[in-house]
Parts: sequence; C-alpha cells; structure tokens
Amino acid sequence: MALKIIMAVSGIVLVGFLFAHMAGNLKIFVGQESFDHYAHWLREIGEPALPPVWALWIMRFGLLVAVIAHIVSAAVLTVRARKARPVRYAHRPKVQGSYAARTMRWGGVIVLLFIIWHLLDMTTGTVHPDFDPAKPYANVISAFAPERWYVTAFYVLSILAVGFHLRHGIFSAVRTLGQQSARGERIAKTVALVLSVILVAGFLSVPFAVLTGLVS
Repeated sequence: MALKIIMAVSGIVLVGFLFAHMAGNLKIFVGQESFDHYAHWLREIGEPALPPVWALWIMRFGLLVAVIAHIVSAAVLTVRARKARPVRYAHRPKVQGSYAARTMRWGGVIVLLFIIWHLLDMTTGTVHPDFDPAKPYANVISAFAPERWYVTAFYVLSILAVGFHLRHGIFSAVRTLGQQSARGERIAKTVALVLSVILVAGFLSVPFAVLTGLVS
C-alpha cells in the first residue's frame, strides 16, 4: 500500500508541474516580450536570498525525485503483480478496461524518453542547432520549424501519451487515496478526462500555432 501511495502522491506532484508548465507555455500567445520575461523570471526566482538559477535547479531536483519515485514504484508494483499470478495463461483473456489503462506501460516509456529529449532540446540546447539561452521565444519557434517536423511529430506523440497516462493515473490515484464509491468513481473519471483533454490541448496548441504561422 505504501508504494501505491508514493506512486499516487508523486503522480499528483508531476501533474501539478505539468499544468504550471502548460500555463507558462501559453504565454507565447501573449507575445515575445511576455514569454521571454517569464522564462528569465524562472531563472531569477529566489534572488537575492539564493544565487541565480538555484531555485530553478532545486525545483528540477524535486521533480527528478518525483519522477524516480513514480517509476520505481510502478516497476516494483508490476513485478509484484506478476509474481503473485500463480499461473501464466497460454492464452491471456482480453483485458477489460480503458485503452489508457492498457497502454500505461508503453505510454510511460514514451513520456520518459520525451522528458530526456525535451531537456536536451529546450533546456541545455544539446540537440537544438539554433538554441540561444537568452532568446527563449526564438528557441520555441525554431524548435517547431517545418524542417524539424520529426521533433514536432515526436512532441505530438509524447503529449498524447501523457494525456492517456494522465487520464488513467488521476483515476488510479484517487482510488488509492481512498475514493471507493460508485458516484465518486464516475466523478473521478470525468475529472480525469477533462484535465487530460485540457492538458493535451494546451501543450499541442503551441507547436500547431508555430506551424500555422499564428505565432512567429
């Protein structure tokens, strides 16, 4: 039960970060000045009590801990579930439940790979040929340029995987934390679906806006 709680709580922390990150991304529609100001402000949080960027790295470390806790908990619970199954069926029965529930594993792998790529692309600039830490707005525009269609395609696939993962994850977290009534489960499913759609739409609006010229 402790691992399920760790998985649920770490998941909630990550969901909170995703929505905060999405809100920050949407500032790109306000204009270059607003977006760049927001990006630079993130690096200045905590000053003068903390040196520049320290608060940002503390938050990144906290998110890393949450990600590791989430992945390790999921892996241990999966191994335990397999060991608890007394017989491996020659023909496994069709899995009942939502598509999101059936794809949690591969979705999690895609999300993990995306996190690694996204950090190399938009944080360190390692795989971004036009990266300039002083120009966050320009970095986003060049990141989703037509010639980097493969980056946009991977971004779209990853965000969709996040949506499916989130939809099932929110519902599972609510159950783990004590919600068991039929009415509560219906509400949890609805809330999970709505939040997932909002998150996916919010994140995907940025690359599509760049590709269509709405943001340039």
